[in-house]
Amino acid sequence: MIFCIIVLFNDISQMIAVIKGDIIQSRKVKDPERWLIPLKDLLATWGNYPKDWEVVWGDFFQLELLNPSKALDAAFQIKALIKSIVPEDTKKQISPIDVRMAIGIGDKSYAGSHISESNGQAYVFSGEKFEKLKKEKSTLALKSPWVDFDAEMNLYLRLMATFMDKWSVSSGEMVLTMLQKPQATQAEIGELLGIKQNSVSGRWNRAHVEEMMEVNQIFKEKINLKMP
Repeated sequence: MIFCIIVLFNDISQMIAVIKGDIIQSRKVKDPERWLIPLKDLLATWGNYPKDWEVVWGDFFQLELLNPSKALDAAFQIKALIKSIVPEDTKKQISPIDVRMAIGIGDKSYAGSHISESNGQAYVFSGEKFEKLKKEKSTLALKSPWVDFDAEMNLYLRLMATFMDKWSVSSGEMVLTMLQKPQATQAEIGELLGIKQNSVSGRWNRAHVEEMMEVNQIFKEKINLKMP
């Protein structure tokens, strides 16, 4: 499954971020609605179909949001959602599917009535980077007009992938809940998940949530400095 997320300002002359990705080994899930419906529900929290998001060909989607500094927030939520899909073999603890994503940051030169009709630098960058993900053996990377920014952030993202790609279903559930309820305490997250606070703490550490949050904060700070 391939998808694309677009983060933008109201004025199309402003910078936007575009995330393109695909669901790895999606055929391992016999009923695609098990992950497709939750994914659509998640995309719908960021905009309206089909202007703001769209799923085409059964395996490709795009989404528009307001702020490019939210690109990693969106990417991390999608990653956590896909990693939280329960395998049909209940003895296994890892989702049978995963997701690759490429973030493009740049301008938006044309806005269509459907998001798939829109175009611009960010779309080109995300497409170019997405085509290189398999060769680079990467599941999350970005491309922007700023080479120094790309080099630093892609190093962080490669390091993050070493643990994000290994998230268990329980870690994915916890990370998704934490990202969607950023003000919640670990005790409150535990209540939402029906587990004890010490179990949340264990999942928190195994998922390397602190490192993920630090990288996200660095991304936001640096991209805000770059933005015109």
